[in-house]
Amino acid sequence: MVALNVVLQRMRNAPGLMRDVVILAVVLVLGLGAGTYIFSHYGVKAPWTSSYTFYADFAKAPAVQTQARQEVRIAGVPVGRITTAKPVSDGVRVGFEIDQNQTVYKDAQLVIRSKTPLNILYVALNPGTPAAGKLPQNGTIPVSQTDEFTQAAEILDNLDARSRAAITDLVSESDVALTNAQTQLPKGLNQLDLTATDLKPVVDALAARRTNLAHLVSSISEISTAVGGDDDRLASLTASLEATLGVVSARDTDLNASLAELPGVTSTLRTALTDASGLTTELNPVLDQATAASDRLPSLLDRLTRTVGTARDVLTTARPVIAEAVPVIADLRPLTSDLRQSLWFLEPVAANLPQATARLTPWLTNLGGFVYNTASSFSLGDANGGMGRANLVVKALEPTGVPLLGGRK
Repeated sequence: MVALNVVLQRMRNAPGLMRDVVILAVVLVLGLGAGTYIFSHYGVKAPWTSSYTFYADFAKAPAVQTQARQEVRIAGVPVGRITTAKPVSDGVRVGFEIDQNQTVYKDAQLVIRSKTPLNILYVALNPGTPAAGKLPQNGTIPVSQTDEFTQAAEILDNLDARSRAAITDLVSESDVALTNAQTQLPKGLNQLDLTATDLKPVVDALAARRTNLAHLVSSISEISTAVGGDDDRLASLTASLEATLGVVSARDTDLNASLAELPGVTSTLRTALTDASGLTTELNPVLDQATAASDRLPSLLDRLTRTVGTARDVLTTARPVIAEAVPVIADLRPLTSDLRQSLWFLEPVAANLPQATARLTPWLTNLGGFVYNTASSFSLGDANGGMGRANLVVKALEPTGVPLLGGRK
């Protein structure tokens, strides 16, 4: 106590030391509290805390990581964690550590499950039944009582190359489609809301139909109950049916004779129907063409009517011209006879024209050049205009027309 008083006295005498000690103590208390809270939620147990340890064999244990402190759950509640994992002859032996107050029996079942698609695992434990007996400390559950989840890669491995390519394309297109989901998806949801609103009358109609069907079933039930309770009418109906069947049985011979004649009638009827079918097959194209012609006939008749009217007007207008042209044509007949004879005489001359043209053609180019080059000889002008103009020439050394003294020639 004396030493503590001395320390406190020194702390009071040193300026600012008491304040620093208090701050340091507060920081230590807060750090210890935060560490205790973190470790308590991380699943760290004190060394003196007892636990129950057991093992289970799995055919395979994908993504099991002992350093990740993966959970063991019973009915979805965490009760322990995975502690060890090592390969054995028939798979993987995984060690578990759970709360001491939990009891595991020999028929317990374990399943490795995934929390997320990223393979964050936990083990679902079914403790079993007391009738099988308690599993001892460090006991092992056989592989027949364990199972593991199926990974997405395993599902894809069972597909062929085309299916894997299709799924890859689907994921890629989904990624592209969801790129603008923040702007496009609300519009789609609004359209879905409008569609649901439009479908409401249909749903109401279906509900009404369901109600009517229920009412119909109830009515049929009541009718059936009423009919079942009216024994007298049922007996009368049965007696009438029996009498009818008796009459039909008595006329069995006549009925058999009538049925025996039916094959001939049916054969004749089949032949007639076959012939009628052939006739309809032949008539179908004719009827189709007639239908098409009937559709076009009104427009054709209208066009023909307009054409006849136009032709009537033309003939009416041309009648005087034709009347005056008849004498002219009669006067031209002798001229056509003389013209035919003249053409007969000109035929030998026309046969020599190609040769004469071929001989004259080489001279036409030269003749054209001659005419072009000699055109200025007979023209009253040139490139500078007409010929009626003055031309004044002044020489610098002979301005007066007489050479200057000392001038150069």
